[in-house]
Amino acid sequence: MRRLTLSFDNGPSRAVTPGVLDVLASYGVTATFFVCGRDVAEPARRDLVARAKAAGHRIGNHTLTHTIELGTTDDATVVAREIGDAQDALGDLATERFFRPYGAGGVLGPRLLGREAVRYLCDGAYTCVLWNSVPRDWEDPEGWPERALADVERQDWTLVVLHDVPTGAMDALPRFLNRARHAGVTFASELPPSCVPIVRGEVVGPLPA
Repeated sequence: MRRLTLSFDNGPSRAVTPGVLDVLASYGVTATFFVCGRDVAEPARRDLVARAKAAGHRIGNHTLTHTIELGTTDDATVVAREIGDAQDALGDLATERFFRPYGAGGVLGPRLLGREAVRYLCDGAYTCVLWNSVPRDWEDPEGWPERALADVERQDWTLVVLHDVPTGAMDALPRFLNRARHAGVTFASELPPSCVPIVRGEVVGPLPA
């Protein structure tokens, strides 16, 4: 049985996220939305995050500024700002303490998390959520479903990273969900253990290297 978990980064967008939420509701699918702390300062965008949470979606922390690969610094001040200040900005919108690092295009490797970032996540009892499918929807708004479906086909449990931002890519979301469903894929809200190397502050799997 192949499973698929959806996640969305870098939203919410007033032009895109409402439609994404409507599509997910029509399919009965829940996802995890990873939000940058700087973006929830705007009331309208914060309201969209609240709408997503009320609909049963998980809300996670995607750094404060989405500009710093935390594997490139051991500056404790920078790490605390990018993780901790973002968590503070999310406040009660956050689900548990899910954190997804900035990957500069979805690259898994040593630039993703440094020693200080791992220490901060462990000390703060965060759960670190990575991924195993990045179909680069922001670069190819129409063609990304084929790459995502190829990832779903080749592995038992896929955690895909999409972006609810105004590129036009989410117009293809219903097509992607339809094709996955017709292929017999099971949609899951849970996170595949292979993509979660830190759980509530405990390192339980290999970290990006």
